[in-house]
Amino acid sequence: MVLADAPNMTATALAALGERPPHPWTGQTLSGAQITCASLEAEGVTTVFGYPGGAVIPLYDALPGSGLHHVLVRFEQWAALAADAYARVTGRVGVCMATSGPGATNLVTGLANAHLDSVPLVAITGQVGQPMIGRDAFQEVDITGITLPITKHNYLVQRAEDIAPTIKEAFYLAASGRPGPVLVDIPKNVFVAKAPFHYPATARRAGYQPSTSPNMRQVKLAAEAINRAEKPLIMAGHGIMLAGATDLFARFVERSGIPVVFTLLGLGCFPEDHPLALGMMGMHGHRHVNAALSETDLLVNIGARFDDRATGKISGFIPQAKVVHVDIDPAEIGKNVKTDVPVVGDAAEVLKALTPLVAARRYGQWTGWIEGQRDEALLAALEDRPNHPEPYTIIKAISDASDGEAIVATDVGQHQMWTAQHFGFNHPDRWITSGGLGTMGYGLPAAIGAKLGRPDLEVWTVVGDGGFQMSLNELATAAQENLDINVAVVNNGYLGMVRQWQDLFHAKNYSEVEISGPDFVKLAEAYGVTGIRVKTDAEIRPAIARARSIKGPVVIDFVIEPEANVYPIVPPGASNSDALHRAFDDTDV
Repeated sequence: MVLADAPNMTATALAALGERPPHPWTGQTLSGAQITCASLEAEGVTTVFGYPGGAVIPLYDALPGSGLHHVLVRFEQWAALAADAYARVTGRVGVCMATSGPGATNLVTGLANAHLDSVPLVAITGQVGQPMIGRDAFQEVDITGITLPITKHNYLVQRAEDIAPTIKEAFYLAASGRPGPVLVDIPKNVFVAKAPFHYPATARRAGYQPSTSPNMRQVKLAAEAINRAEKPLIMAGHGIMLAGATDLFARFVERSGIPVVFTLLGLGCFPEDHPLALGMMGMHGHRHVNAALSETDLLVNIGARFDDRATGKISGFIPQAKVVHVDIDPAEIGKNVKTDVPVVGDAAEVLKALTPLVAARRYGQWTGWIEGQRDEALLAALEDRPNHPEPYTIIKAISDASDGEAIVATDVGQHQMWTAQHFGFNHPDRWITSGGLGTMGYGLPAAIGAKLGRPDLEVWTVVGDGGFQMSLNELATAAQENLDINVAVVNNGYLGMVRQWQDLFHAKNYSEVEISGPDFVKLAEAYGVTGIRVKTDAEIRPAIARARSIKGPVVIDFVIEPEANVYPIVPPGASNSDALHRAFDDTDV
């Protein structure tokens, strides 16, 4: 693909898509399965995640003759989520594959996850032979119909000669504009059929014209609004990293002097240890951040979609502020929050145009007021070192041991929020979590995908004992691939976040949240990996040091207080300013 045909891909993806020499098989007559493998190789793919089955046996028959490394997961959902994480840490399109019927439907959650978090993903599924389609054949489902709402586009390939151009177009759609998942469904007989292999140099899709360059009139209006503001904030979202715009964003922040608040997926797009980085906003955001949102007179949203977990009750969100919203997807602008200055475009292109127009300023009085809103009681409590492991102590210890350089993948729940609040992400694409869909079980397969994508970086996954039990079978994959991954199980014997809601908002009616589990140390050993148990604060750092010294997967079972809660927390239906801060006494702090 020529670069002109690839708007809004990350810098890494653009480099990967540069002109390549023709594939060695070009011009040869190949099976559809061989064409599929050659097409993936032509896109620069080296790693695919999948699980074989009847309809894809011809594809798996061709794999050994290709240069692709196939990672055999233990459940197809985790193939999609591993590919999702691989895409996040590399900036390239992740690839997963599965057979027809249940294999394909098991990918659905992973596709939905990528769809909501704007992750570039291509899924290749087998389908029953064309003569059997529509006859309720064994393992037949209409996977293109099922995934229509949760993919950017999908295809049912009818001829072997259509495979290569379809895969070219699938990668183009997945990575350009607002990234997302694309599914390619290929009947078994099409995998077997033969055709000459020619991989297209370019891809185009009629009617698909993502807006990447902003309207300069809107950029100038945004600059004027910024230059007039006295108490501005920047809302930093995932789109900044998707655009490969973190350096441009840092220059914009440092020139404008505007404090930055992060969405959950925006963490890492700007160093959290920078003086202008305030912290995370929203349901579990820091108190001073949500206080600042209540007082700001201008919110500049770059690359975020005003998710309800970020905004709380819309009527109480930024009540005094005008809004500048920068987004690649025009459908997001004005969808949830009224926008005064819409700027449609790639975050990198917008920042290039906007930064020179913004006055160099500092907001001493405003930033001083924000600092005065910090939760001093919480900060004091975090300095305590109790006898039993505290969740935030575990997270800080992992951060300290890795110098904050590690990739951290999480599951979904309390441990996810503790990690977001306390790790301190100073680099892009090191924080890997399920944001929009909130997929339990995400952590371990995401860590596998992340380590395969960035073998040069240390990888941790922080999981709860509930979510871990959904995907712990992927320890076998980690062991088989001999991946150096550390698994931190925050083990409280509950489905912690649901229990917390039942505690705070349902009169402690603990309904179906107490969860038993295996001996995680023995479980690890059964999979042939190292298991460590931690029951006291004094054991935390030695256990982490031991895990880091071992080459290969390690599971650390951190046994914590069963009824520990995440604070702050915004009650359901409330404004961010109504967050509860009752972590340490019976009154709001």
